[in-house]
Amino acid sequence: MNKLEVGQKAPAFSGKNQDGKVISLDDFKGQKVVLYFYPKDNTPGCTAEACNLNDNLDQFAEKGFKIIGVSPDSEASHQKFRDKYGLKFDLIADTEKEILEKYGVWAEKKMYGRTYMGVVRTTFVIDEDGLILKIFEKVKTKEHAEQIFEDLKF
Repeated sequence: MNKLEVGQKAPAFSGKNQDGKVISLDDFKGQKVVLYFYPKDNTPGCTAEACNLNDNLDQFAEKGFKIIGVSPDSEASHQKFRDKYGLKFDLIADTEKEILEKYGVWAEKKMYGRTYMGVVRTTFVIDEDGLILKIFEKVKTKEHAEQIFEDLKF
Protein backbone atom coordinates (compact mmCIF):
# COMPACT_ATOMS: atom_id res chain seq x y z
CA MET A 1 0.00 0.00 0.00
CA ASN A 2 1.27 3.45 -0.93
CA LYS A 3 1.63 5.95 1.87
CA LEU A 4 1.47 9.37 0.25
CA GLU A 5 2.71 12.45 2.05
CA VAL A 6 2.19 16.20 1.88
CA GLY A 7 4.60 17.76 -0.64
CA GLN A 8 4.68 14.69 -2.88
CA LYS A 9 3.48 14.73 -6.47
CA ALA A 10 -0.08 13.39 -6.58
CA PRO A 11 -0.21 10.12 -8.55
CA ALA A 12 -1.55 10.52 -12.09
CA PHE A 13 -4.84 8.76 -12.73
CA SER A 14 -7.69 8.50 -15.17
CA GLY A 15 -11.08 6.91 -14.85
CA LYS A 16 -14.62 7.17 -16.16
CA ASN A 17 -17.07 9.52 -14.51
CA GLN A 18 -20.80 9.06 -14.06
CA ASP A 19 -21.37 9.88 -17.76
CA GLY A 20 -18.72 7.48 -19.07
CA LYS A 21 -16.34 10.37 -19.84
CA VAL A 22 -12.67 9.77 -19.02
CA ILE A 23 -11.41 12.18 -16.37
CA SER A 24 -7.73 12.44 -15.50
CA LEU A 25 -5.71 14.46 -13.03
CA ASP A 26 -3.97 16.05 -16.05
CA ASP A 27 -7.32 17.65 -16.99
CA PHE A 28 -6.90 19.88 -13.93
CA LYS A 29 -3.35 21.17 -14.49
CA GLY A 30 -3.14 24.73 -13.21
CA GLN A 31 -6.15 24.21 -10.94
CA LYS A 32 -6.48 23.12 -7.34
CA VAL A 33 -8.33 19.87 -6.66
CA VAL A 34 -10.11 18.35 -3.70
CA LEU A 35 -9.88 14.63 -4.48
CA TYR A 36 -11.95 12.65 -2.03
CA PHE A 37 -12.26 8.90 -1.70
CA TYR A 38 -15.37 7.39 -0.17
CA PRO A 39 -16.64 3.83 0.34
CA LYS A 40 -20.11 3.68 -1.25
CA ASP A 41 -22.82 5.73 -2.96
CA ASN A 42 -26.09 6.25 -1.06
CA THR A 43 -24.78 5.30 2.38
CA PRO A 44 -25.36 7.75 5.27
CA GLY A 45 -21.76 8.94 5.78
CA CYS A 46 -20.93 9.12 2.08
CA THR A 47 -24.16 10.97 1.31
CA ALA A 48 -23.53 13.47 4.14
CA GLU A 49 -19.98 14.09 2.87
CA ALA A 50 -21.00 14.51 -0.78
CA CYS A 51 -23.90 16.84 0.07
CA ASN A 52 -21.72 18.92 2.39
CA LEU A 53 -19.08 19.39 -0.33
CA ASN A 54 -21.80 20.13 -2.90
CA ASP A 55 -23.47 22.70 -0.63
CA ASN A 56 -20.14 24.57 -0.42
CA LEU A 57 -19.23 24.23 -4.11
CA ASP A 58 -19.41 27.99 -4.75
CA GLN A 59 -16.97 28.70 -1.94
CA PHE A 60 -14.57 26.06 -3.32
CA ALA A 61 -14.91 27.53 -6.82
CA GLU A 62 -14.18 31.06 -5.52
CA LYS A 63 -10.88 29.72 -4.20
CA GLY A 64 -10.13 27.95 -7.48
CA PHE A 65 -10.86 24.38 -6.35
CA LYS A 66 -12.48 21.58 -8.33
CA ILE A 67 -13.98 18.64 -6.46
CA ILE A 68 -13.72 15.03 -7.63
CA GLY A 69 -15.10 12.03 -5.78
CA VAL A 70 -13.82 8.47 -6.25
CA SER A 71 -15.33 5.19 -5.09
CA PRO A 72 -15.43 1.61 -6.35
CA ASP A 73 -19.09 2.02 -7.42
CA SER A 74 -20.11 1.78 -11.09
CA GLU A 75 -20.78 4.67 -13.46
CA ALA A 76 -24.53 3.89 -13.28
CA SER A 77 -24.47 3.99 -9.48
CA HIS A 78 -22.65 7.34 -9.57
CA GLN A 79 -25.18 8.75 -12.05
CA LYS A 80 -28.10 7.78 -9.79
CA PHE A 81 -26.31 9.15 -6.71
CA ARG A 82 -25.58 12.48 -8.45
CA ASP A 83 -29.13 12.79 -9.74
CA LYS A 84 -30.73 11.89 -6.41
CA TYR A 85 -28.78 14.54 -4.47
CA GLY A 86 -28.17 17.15 -7.20
CA LEU A 87 -24.39 16.81 -6.99
CA LYS A 88 -22.56 19.15 -9.36
CA PHE A 89 -19.11 17.55 -9.45
CA ASP A 90 -17.67 14.45 -11.09
CA LEU A 91 -17.65 11.06 -9.44
CA ILE A 92 -15.14 8.58 -10.83
CA ALA A 93 -16.02 4.89 -10.97
CA ASP A 94 -12.92 2.98 -9.87
CA THR A 95 -14.39 -0.51 -10.10
CA GLU A 96 -10.93 -2.04 -10.63
CA LYS A 97 -9.59 -0.12 -7.58
CA GLU A 98 -6.56 1.16 -9.53
CA ILE A 99 -6.86 4.79 -8.35
CA LEU A 100 -7.74 3.67 -4.82
CA GLU A 101 -4.55 1.58 -4.70
CA LYS A 102 -2.37 4.37 -6.19
CA TYR A 103 -3.53 6.68 -3.40
CA GLY A 104 -3.18 4.01 -0.71
CA VAL A 105 -6.82 4.14 0.35
CA TRP A 106 -7.79 0.55 -0.56
CA ALA A 107 -6.78 -1.17 2.64
CA GLU A 108 -7.64 -3.73 5.27
CA LYS A 109 -10.43 -2.60 7.57
CA LYS A 110 -12.04 -4.12 10.64
CA MET A 111 -15.64 -3.95 11.73
CA TYR A 112 -17.62 -6.09 14.15
CA GLY A 113 -14.62 -8.37 14.57
CA ARG A 114 -14.24 -9.16 10.89
CA THR A 115 -11.43 -8.08 8.60
CA TYR A 116 -12.05 -7.08 4.98
CA MET A 117 -10.66 -4.88 2.21
CA GLY A 118 -12.35 -1.52 1.73
CA VAL A 119 -11.99 2.18 1.05
CA VAL A 120 -10.44 4.22 3.83
CA ARG A 121 -12.30 7.53 3.63
CA THR A 122 -9.57 10.05 2.78
CA THR A 123 -9.31 13.44 1.07
CA PHE A 124 -6.30 14.82 -0.78
CA VAL A 125 -6.01 18.53 -1.51
CA ILE A 126 -3.81 19.00 -4.58
CA ASP A 127 -2.31 22.32 -5.70
CA GLU A 128 -2.01 23.80 -9.22
CA ASP A 129 1.33 22.06 -9.74
CA GLY A 130 -0.04 18.63 -8.84
CA LEU A 131 1.55 18.51 -5.39
CA ILE A 132 -0.31 17.23 -2.34
CA LEU A 133 -1.07 20.20 -0.07
CA LYS A 134 -3.03 18.36 2.62
CA ILE A 135 -4.29 14.88 3.44
CA PHE A 136 -7.40 14.41 5.57
CA GLU A 137 -7.52 10.94 7.08
CA LYS A 138 -10.06 11.76 9.78
CA VAL A 139 -12.92 13.13 7.69
CA LYS A 140 -15.88 14.76 9.40
CA THR A 141 -18.54 13.72 6.89
CA LYS A 142 -21.20 16.25 7.93
CA GLU A 143 -18.81 19.21 7.93
CA HIS A 144 -15.99 18.19 5.63
CA ALA A 145 -16.03 21.44 3.63
CA GLU A 146 -15.67 23.44 6.84
CA GLN A 147 -12.85 21.11 7.95
CA ILE A 148 -11.00 21.84 4.67
CA PHE A 149 -11.68 25.60 4.81
CA GLU A 150 -10.49 25.83 8.41
CA ASP A 151 -7.29 23.89 7.72
CA LEU A 152 -6.48 25.86 4.57
CA LYS A 153 -7.44 29.14 6.30
CA PHE A 154 -10.16 30.35 3.98
